[in-house]
Amino acid sequence: MAYINCEDLVLGYEGTVVAEHIRFSVNQGDYLCIVGENGAGKSTLMKTLLGLTPLMGGNIVIGDGLKAHGIGYLPQQTFVQKDFPASVWEIVLSGTLSQCARRPFYGKEQKRLAEKNMRRMDIWDLKKECYRNLSGGQQQRVLLARALCASASLLVLDEPVTGLDPKVTVEFYQLIQKLNQEGLTIIMVSHDIHAALRYASHILHIEKEKSFIGTTKQYQQSDFWKELGGGIK
Repeated sequence: MAYINCEDLVLGYEGTVVAEHIRFSVNQGDYLCIVGENGAGKSTLMKTLLGLTPLMGGNIVIGDGLKAHGIGYLPQQTFVQKDFPASVWEIVLSGTLSQCARRPFYGKEQKRLAEKNMRRMDIWDLKKECYRNLSGGQQQRVLLARALCASASLLVLDEPVTGLDPKVTVEFYQLIQKLNQEGLTIIMVSHDIHAALRYASHILHIEKEKSFIGTTKQYQQSDFWKELGGGIK
């Protein structure tokens, strides 16, 4: 059974439909990249999958042992989030909150997990630093470590390289690819179609009344790609 199976979804907010007739599934080990024009419903889909935005129609089934609260999420950063006055350690550790049950404190297991993922993201030496004093790339590594603390199965990333310089952008894409190769399932929204084709295993292209889902190779043979003037140099 798929981690996530979506059947004939209708997406929107405040009573306004932004996309419909969306069908796709995500299996363990997939790297799904969601593309489409601004306003097509990409971020709305992410928030709907996470239960942050109500589903207007259709059905979302979570399966294969995945829990709805066991999904790591790296949202688009806002100015307020970038200026958050907490330490790196505090932010990463907060990713383990769902594991604390009713305990009002973090246990040894949660602290070990936070340290493990900070070392994994090469930010352990920054643990005492204030988050808002870090570079954009460092901040994204902190948020990624936090997301990894929330889930070892599936990560959902919404435009994770926005605002990063080209060198850091490439490094971040390579980092996500490495996590996927290690067995982590990835769902990522991106405006960079060329990066999507380079790194992802599957593409979901959303438009208001139609969508495409398939492998990257199938996408490059589709009308969606041809309408974009397809072809990667």
